[in-house]
Amino acid sequence: MSFDYVLQTTGLTKEFRGFTAVSDVNFKVKRGDIHALIGPNGAGKTTFFNLLTKFLLPTKGAIQFNDVDITQERPAQTARRGLVRSFQISATFPHLTVQENVRVALQRKLGTAFHFWRSGSSLGVLNDRAMELLTEVGLEHLADWTTADLAYGQKRALELATTLALEPELMLLDEPTQGMGHEDVASVTALIKQVSKGRSILMVEHNMSVVAGLCDAISVLQRGRVIAEGSYDEVSRNPLVIEAYMGDASAQLGGGSHG
Repeated sequence: MSFDYVLQTTGLTKEFRGFTAVSDVNFKVKRGDIHALIGPNGAGKTTFFNLLTKFLLPTKGAIQFNDVDITQERPAQTARRGLVRSFQISATFPHLTVQENVRVALQRKLGTAFHFWRSGSSLGVLNDRAMELLTEVGLEHLADWTTADLAYGQKRALELATTLALEPELMLLDEPTQGMGHEDVASVTALIKQVSKGRSILMVEHNMSVVAGLCDAISVLQRGRVIAEGSYDEVSRNPLVIEAYMGDASAQLGGGSHG
């Protein structure tokens, strides 16, 4: 029994026409941890996330979520189990209000259609929960704002609220601080810490100060393989990790772009 771990992969491999993007990865996320997946550009991080969330099927290997094999499931099935990637549901609607965006996400959790043709008041039953979620991410005072008018960091906070609406047990965050200034990075980092209570988080993140300050465990990918795992101190001193990042001058142990 491996219930200490919310997510496990065994021998996970993805090949594209002879190119191996993810190679024989054995990987575990401990329940309740914030776990970072880092690596230089082209390491296979995005492919790995796409395998976990079922947007790609592996060439071989297995994925278990809460000790259930989900390898062949469809993305919606996996999301309903509580494994939710932020962008799956957080492409916000710019012309709806902040609160309306969260209500739409809550509708998805209920398994109902969007019902855009119905009166907005028919969704009023969801208003209290929507406001609770907005309070959790510090946006309750902006509930009536049009989403397009939010600052960049506020939009990322709204994305977190819409992700939380699906009641995720494991949240996959794909570069949550990408493109942010220092102030926004600090506020979103604090927000991730706050919403991690009672949940597990797996994040791809290039900002190493965020990783160092937030994460309980770190796995390092290079050319589709896990080359190191452990705490930030352990992986940052690992000769294999240092060598991997030396080959990616833009990275500086994590300052690169999507990969």
